[in-house]
Amino acid sequence: MISKSEWEIVPLSIDPDSTKKMFFTDHEWETIEAAAERIIPTDHDPGAKEARVIVFIDRYLSGIDYVYAAADGSGFLRMSGRDATAARVSNEIFKAMYREGVKELDKIAQEFGFKNFKESSAGTQDKILEKLSGKPKPERIRFDVHEVYYSRLQGNTDQDKTFFETLCLHVRQGFYCDPVYGGNKDHIGWKVIGFPGPKSLKDTIDGTYTTDPYFVHDVSWPELLLDFKGVAVCKVSCATEGGVCCGKFGIES
Repeated sequence: MISKSEWEIVPLSIDPDSTKKMFFTDHEWETIEAAAERIIPTDHDPGAKEARVIVFIDRYLSGIDYVYAAADGSGFLRMSGRDATAARVSNEIFKAMYREGVKELDKIAQEFGFKNFKESSAGTQDKILEKLSGKPKPERIRFDVHEVYYSRLQGNTDQDKTFFETLCLHVRQGFYCDPVYGGNKDHIGWKVIGFPGPKSLKDTIDGTYTTDPYFVHDVSWPELLLDFKGVAVCKVSCATEGGVCCGKFGIES
């Protein structure tokens, strides 16, 4: 087995503004784009539509040419041998999943009295996705109340998931990925969360880009570890509030 650093680089690139469909039919493209808009909707910030998540998903499903970007962003890696065989098998599974998924979205839309999903109202589309997922629509995150928020879809693998779970993951990936993959147009996803990010993948390997400024400094490793009682000592938080325990987490300094 050879390292990916030794794989051939194919000089391919993805235009986020492209309307060329490499996998989806026109109807499938419009349906998945509409669903993506409900998963990461446009509000006071841009959403999945503006970030061109649909392009990311279409290229990802088109085959195995756009799976791994070259480390310097100059193209995509060509898979061969067993890697290519496994990737093609996985890709065929996703293709079938999306084809059937679009049909299911349209079927549920008809149960609500609409011709199909893409022509349903936004509110109805939410209800359709709720029925598809079997779970209620998540509430908006609020910062004025104390509540623990977590993702129902932790992890970054898209294997062994339902269509809805796969779609949600792919939408998130397309929104926050490096733009070389076709999504996150103009770093829209990164800007929404205040992440400057590298200007290009090349910047991540030649030292041009670093995340060092975003780390808390002058804190020793022991202060970041669990104390002998098994309670996480919040030294990082305390260090930013005068160097002594602020007591907000109910633990002793």
